[in-house]
Amino acid sequence: MRISLKFLLAGMVLFAVGCKENASTETAGSDEAIVMEGGPPEALDAHPTEGPHHGSLVELGNEEYHAEVTHDDTSVTVYILDGHAEKQVPVATKEITINLVHDGKPEQFVLVSAPDVGETEELSSRFTIVDPHLVADLDAEGSNAKLSLTIKGTPYRGEIKHDHESHEGHDHAH
Repeated sequence: MRISLKFLLAGMVLFAVGCKENASTETAGSDEAIVMEGGPPEALDAHPTEGPHHGSLVELGNEEYHAEVTHDDTSVTVYILDGHAEKQVPVATKEITINLVHDGKPEQFVLVSAPDVGETEELSSRFTIVDPHLVADLDAEGSNAKLSLTIKGTPYRGEIKHDHESHEGHDHAH
């Protein structure tokens, strides 16, 4: 009886393996490769490229948060966003800093809390500074601008990249 059971089990295994091999060797009848044009759908793109205010995004941490940097001719505004760069996230700090290099010398700019509707100065997602010098420096080649802030006791630092190509014909009034 044990021998019969072993043969029965061995036969089922061979049958199952044999069926899988036959199923996988069938083709669609063509040796041509399937080519997708345009890349994956936007819904599958894991990295957002623009914030809700149409500004440049700064990754903070391992995409735990994002910051969105916008500016006009005289001022810079930074919005703190969630990991998907979709919603503003109020943080418990009154200021954040932008560090950069101008003419080979390090400079630091402090942006202060500018609460959005429903926020307070102590818990804000928006920070601003009026400084045309900073605006010019952010657009300068080689400024190596970095944003620094602390969220829930954890320090975050991210590189501010300004993409001139995506702003062609754009007045920078984000």
